[in-house]
Parts: sequence; C-alpha cells; structure tokens
Amino acid sequence: MSMYKGNNLLIAALIVALGMCCMGISIRSGIVRFKTLDRKVTVKGLSEREVLANKVTWPLIYKELGNDPSAMYELIEQKNQKVVSFLKAEGLGNDEISVNPPTIRDRQADNYGNEIMNYRYKAECVIIVTSTDIDKVRRLMRRQSELMKQGIALVSEEYGDNSVRYEYTGLNDIKQEMVEEAMKNAKTTAEQFARDADARLDGVITAQQGQFSIDDRDRNTPYIKRIRVVNTVEYALK
Repeated sequence: MSMYKGNNLLIAALIVALGMCCMGISIRSGIVRFKTLDRKVTVKGLSEREVLANKVTWPLIYKELGNDPSAMYELIEQKNQKVVSFLKAEGLGNDEISVNPPTIRDRQADNYGNEIMNYRYKAECVIIVTSTDIDKVRRLMRRQSELMKQGIALVSEEYGDNSVRYEYTGLNDIKQEMVEEAMKNAKTTAEQFARDADARLDGVITAQQGQFSIDDRDRNTPYIKRIRVVNTVEYALK
C-alpha cells in the first residue's frame, strides 16, 4: 500500500515538473515573440527646396499735412497720378495697380493734451502694387527715390500689413514630388539603421506627413523662399 502511494506521489511530482517546464517554454516563446513584434524603428525624412517667389505685394505709402481738406484732396490726386505714371513707365498694367482712398485724421479732434499744431489734418495715402513679375517690381523699388524729386516722400513700413510681401503660390505643383522625396530619404535612413542593427526592413507600420512650411531664405532675400516638409515613418525590423 505504501509503495502504491509512493508511486502516486512520484507521478504527481513528475506531472507538476512537466507542467512547469511547458509553462516556462511557453512564457519564453511569448517573450521572444513579443520582442520580435516590437522590433521597429522610427525615422524622419526631410525634403527641402529653394524657389523664387512668384507674387509680390508692394504698398507705396506717403503722408500729407494740411488745414484745408479740399486742397489736400486735390494735392493727393495729383500725387497719385504721378505715382501711377511712375509705375506704368516700367510696364505695370492697371490690373496691377490699386489706388486706395486716403485716410484723413483730424489731429485737433484727437488732441487731448492741447498741443499746438501747425496742421490740423493728416492724410495717409496708399497705392498697392500686386504683380507676378518680381523682377519688374524690384527694379521699380530701386528707383523709388525718383518720386522724391517730384515731391513725393514714400515712407517705409517695416511691420504690419503695409510691408512688402513676397509669396510663392505654386506649392501644389511640387507638393507630391517633395512628399515622395521625403519618404525616400526616410527609407534610406531606416535602411542604414537596419544594417547597423544586423537586421532588415520588414515594411511600413505607420507613416505621417508633416506640414509644409514656406519661409524666407533670409532677411536679405525675402523673394527667395525655402520650402520644407518632414515625414515621420515607422518601419518594422526583421
């Protein structure tokens, strides 16, 4: 009877040992599988271009002081005609020139400090050039001092809506090509990483396209734009 009982205990012990062994193998297999599935690399691919702006907006601004609004309007009309003639002499068309109504401010009405003023009214006049001929407009900018000889002193507005603006409007024409280039550069980086890790790429897990940015190349050449896009790609490794 004791021998039978001893055999049962031995068999039970063997079963427990075998179960633990199988469980260990399963756990180990699961860990290896998890690590294999978790082998991945995330890389970024950059595409960058420099392009010439294809649209320019140039506000020509001058100011007038006076006490008689009627006389001021007449003088402003004469000066506007001189500015338009100056612009057309270089070949700009009517569709590229916009003459805005002058903005008149009554300085006396705004004078809360009882300041003594020689002129009551101040007018700001804006003529806006909008063109796709960047070179033509830039030539005119270099010659704007000629207006000074005609009694028209243009004022410089470096900030805000009255500054010269250069734009590039052809992004859709190169967008697809830049996205493909960014993806290609991302793959090249991932392949180099895989070689260093003694592995190989096993397909794309996720891919995210970044936002396109268009900025001036530098402060001195705002008519040259730098376009950038960065794609983020996650590859599986094998």
